[in-house]
Amino acid sequence: MRIARYFLVALAVVLIDQTSKVLVHTYMYEGQTISVWPGNEFSRFGFKLHYLLNPGMAFGIRWESEFGKLALTLFRLVAMVGIGYYLYKMAFQAHKGFLICMGLILGGAVGNVIDSVFYGVIFNNALEGSPTPWFHGQVIDMLYFPLFEFQWPPWLPLLGGRDFLFFSPVFNIADSSIFIGVVLILIFQKRFFAEEAKLTESTSASVTDAPNANSDLPSAPVSNPEP
Repeated sequence: MRIARYFLVALAVVLIDQTSKVLVHTYMYEGQTISVWPGNEFSRFGFKLHYLLNPGMAFGIRWESEFGKLALTLFRLVAMVGIGYYLYKMAFQAHKGFLICMGLILGGAVGNVIDSVFYGVIFNNALEGSPTPWFHGQVIDMLYFPLFEFQWPPWLPLLGGRDFLFFSPVFNIADSSIFIGVVLILIFQKRFFAEEAKLTESTSASVTDAPNANSDLPSAPVSNPEP
């Protein structure tokens, strides 16, 4: 049961992620934007749904070649299996918080793997020119949080006069889950790995303080050489 709870975290992420992607694909068209929380005159911060197909990595990072897309999908598959195996092996040893974070990361990895492997067939969104729709599906992104927008001063070299939008990437639940899991591990790493550090220190201390095995043995008598 202890192992199952962390895989249930991953399963919950997968279900939420896939449900959101199916709903967006069903009720929105590619490129459509729906304002959920519009900004105002005091702040540009808002929350929008923006249907975007991403053939590449998280947060809109893309591969420019068909081979790169296939390599990314295969890498995601290997990473998903590796994370799942690691979570299983560490379930009885690591801190609960760390294992929950690993469950979040695993769920995010599985969510995007499903897109890459199956969406080219299910939603017919494989990259144009792909030899097969399998393993060439595009990930559905929809979460968009433009925080603020401004224009660079005209006197600034290279950037002068250009518009700048802070936090323009569009992402999904799976990306968010991976990001949150990694960030929490970085923030709480001392707490997550405290027991392991104490065990290492106690082990090294016991080895250092252990008496010499030969220290209690009587020293052999030294015979005087005969004249």
